[in-house]
Amino acid sequence: MNMEKMSANEYQYLTRRTAGVHKDPAIGLVNWSMGLAGEVGEVVDYLKKVVFHGHPLDKEKLTKELGDALWYLARIADDCKIPLDVVMYENIEKLRKRYPEGFSTERSVNRVED
Repeated sequence: MNMEKMSANEYQYLTRRTAGVHKDPAIGLVNWSMGLAGEVGEVVDYLKKVVFHGHPLDKEKLTKELGDALWYLARIADDCKIPLDVVMYENIEKLRKRYPEGFSTERSVNRVED
């Protein structure tokens, strides 16, 4: 498999090609959020089968399902004019503040909401 390196923002931009156009931007956000929920459900259902039903982990299938969820996430961010690299950076910064020495159960249980 020949994989090219792609930045998060490039990926986000490329999702526009297959997104379709909505006259009302709010309808697009509803479409993308419903699609994201559905695709995350597919990831969860697949992993349930792996963990609880004894199915072997098929990384190719999981990669495709994660990609479908990522597509919808990218569409939401793009329609809201939030670059994916900013989403990624802000998430890591939030987690660094929450767990400065890495994850700990104590900090998780006793955490103050951001």
